Amino acid sequence: MILKRLFVLAGLLPLLAASKGQTDWPVYGGASDNIHYSKLKQINTGNVAQLQQVWSFDTEEKGGLETSPLVIDGVLYAYTPSQKVIALDAATGKLIWKFTSPGAAVPSRAERSLSYWHQGNEARLLAGVANYVYALNPKTGEAIPTFGNGGRIDLRENSRGTPSELSISTTSPGAIYKDLIIFGDATPEQLPAPPGDIRAYDVRTGQLRWTFHTIPHPGEFGYNTWPKEAWTYSGAANNWCGMTVDTERGIVYVPTGSAATDWYGADRIGDDLFANSLIALNAETGKRIWHFQAVHHDLWDRDFPAPPALVTVTRDGKQVPAVAQTSKQGFLFLFNRIDGTPLFPIENRKYPPSDVPGEVAAAEQPLPTKPAPFARQQITEDMLTNRTPEAHQWAIKRFHEIRHDGQFVPISVDRETLMFPGFDGGGEWGGPAFDPETQIIYINANDVGLTESLVKHKPSSIGHTTYMRRCSACHGADRAGSPPEIPSLIGVANRLSDSQIATTIQNGRGRMPSFPDLANNEALLKYLATGEDKAPADVEAQADATGIKYDFTGYKKFLDPGGYPAILPPWGTLNAIDLNTGEYRWKIPFGEYPELTAKGIPETGTENYGGPVVTAGGVLFIGATVQDKKIRAFDKATGKLLWQAHLPLSANATPVTYEVNGRQYVAIACGGDRDPATPKKGGIYVAFALPSQ
Repeated sequence: MILKRLFVLAGLLPLLAASKGQTDWPVYGGASDNIHYSKLKQINTGNVAQLQQVWSFDTEEKGGLETSPLVIDGVLYAYTPSQKVIALDAATGKLIWKFTSPGAAVPSRAERSLSYWHQGNEARLLAGVANYVYALNPKTGEAIPTFGNGGRIDLRENSRGTPSELSISTTSPGAIYKDLIIFGDATPEQLPAPPGDIRAYDVRTGQLRWTFHTIPHPGEFGYNTWPKEAWTYSGAANNWCGMTVDTERGIVYVPTGSAATDWYGADRIGDDLFANSLIALNAETGKRIWHFQAVHHDLWDRDFPAPPALVTVTRDGKQVPAVAQTSKQGFLFLFNRIDGTPLFPIENRKYPPSDVPGEVAAAEQPLPTKPAPFARQQITEDMLTNRTPEAHQWAIKRFHEIRHDGQFVPISVDRETLMFPGFDGGGEWGGPAFDPETQIIYINANDVGLTESLVKHKPSSIGHTTYMRRCSACHGADRAGSPPEIPSLIGVANRLSDSQIATTIQNGRGRMPSFPDLANNEALLKYLATGEDKAPADVEAQADATGIKYDFTGYKKFLDPGGYPAILPPWGTLNAIDLNTGEYRWKIPFGEYPELTAKGIPETGTENYGGPVVTAGGVLFIGATVQDKKIRAFDKATGKLLWQAHLPLSANATPVTYEVNGRQYVAIACGGDRDPATPKKGGIYVAFALPSQ
């Protein structure tokens, strides 16, 4: 203990850990570069088939998990489904401590990781819990009272509007740079929504140090890409997926999502900087260095879905520091990380105008010329499912009823448009892994479409109008949702009490953000209970006073009557791309439907959420698949499956690998969040290792 304390004071704890045969996973994504890479090679292509489960920890909670843990000095830090923070012995899975946020009820929305900061003998965990960020003592799990207000800061403060009425929460951890923690946030996808400001706080005091406005204020760069007053009312353009820091150069790379409202932008005519952008900011000051906007005036919910990877590539025999950003469109963008120069050419292509009155779609969108997209871009009739003759005939009929012209076709009124890839990607929040030895990047991708449309708003009850404005984007105009990810609200009053419904609206749940301004909205609660949408004559004018011109009918997956994607497989893929050349090394279907496999249908691939980890041992580890409860190990050079194990629940999370006392482990969170075959979601952490000698 004395030796350890001396190493801490001297700043040499990593050397002590290495001497003990210990390798940590101290940052979301493995290290500050977020490349999901480990130098460990005790587990390798020759012995990975011998992996066995060595411990598991059941949180005994419902709700699901998407957490990628941190592992520091032999302790694994993670979340439970209800956003309690836990510390486990990383070698045994035994609980060390548990932290529960005091005060108001905590939503069960997914938190994907924590942040860890240390300097000298100071250390703290920074944990997002709903709209709060806590600073915790890593040894005890106790809040550090000198941080913020009694150990926490409230992200609703220092934003536009009344804090108690704002819907702001975290899903991804803050980025650490020196003594700063830099946060984005998750906001609603329709108005009213707060702006997606990027904010940096002092890790010791919780004091706000700088703010970058993603919806520029007067006089700021990008202000002229919005209507003049948009900064006072428009919202989102937020970073919900996390960010990546180049600690050597002091640059934080911030990917952002779409502006509200996702599908209709008549109140935000223009390109809408800095929505849908990769922004390089001075991490010390928050000043913009460079940016790239991937979607101008987004009408398709094409958020950048994952923090970028800081990679090094070879150009003309020289090593170039680069930043690689995946996208929901299925594109991979690669830039010089210092000045933003594209390392593969980007072409602007023309797209059709919107036919929605008042809407002005962007005339052009940027597409990379390399690498080729890792998800299909357009569906033709010969690509429709042939799972059964009946499913094929259904798909042909349905296909000709909808618009199917490919990427960046503006949504229409009263006619459904096929969006492909769907709003869940292409690339998703798990992000890629990069091997610095070979300069190959690994990306898991979805290959499933959906349909969407607008309808002209009609006078209706205040409750129905509120629902269409604030809820229909996810749950659909018919309240049917898109189970299991988005539950149906039909008959919700038979399943939940009024107070339970109000609490869910107040705090959010699963993928649903909080709507504190609607929690006591009696008209909305009545509509959810009865489905009544007709307004008495004396309130029609009041209901229409919202100014809504068009309602969104909701996202509906393009599925056949059996519930399978209505296109030919693969429905999910795993891709290996050489970043020096932009060429694919390999591409394989990723995931399976067990019932189809049992019928002799080869692996179709499935939707997948959570990313891969690649190691110096030649192995790529990944869970992610929705329809099967598996974690897999592939040969990173060939894509050959080397090992797989069944899990208690599907693992829609990114695994971690670490070493304790000379033994390498692979751990993953299992929650069953999106698996329709798992009605009871939960939270179980599972770890694997080679048999002990």
